[in-house]
Amino acid sequence: MKDYKSVLEMKDYGKIVLKVNQVMDQKNIARNKLAKLTDVRFEVIDRLYKGKLERVDLDILARVCFVLECSISDVLEFKE
Repeated sequence: MKDYKSVLEMKDYGKIVLKVNQVMDQKNIARNKLAKLTDVRFEVIDRLYKGKLERVDLDILARVCFVLECSISDVLEFKE
């Protein structure tokens, strides 16, 4: 049987890094404009931009990717 990694065995299992700010900066779109185009509260977009979210709503991510015309891998990255 294959040995699987377990979070019970290791304490540093990596993290998900938000890169929404990089895409927004490349496309020259402000947080306020993205909030309006996605119909998401500015405070949520601001936290996405700053990378300060602990939980991410998949619907909001889909809206952001749609408006920014990017893929999920452009806005999220897994770092071990």
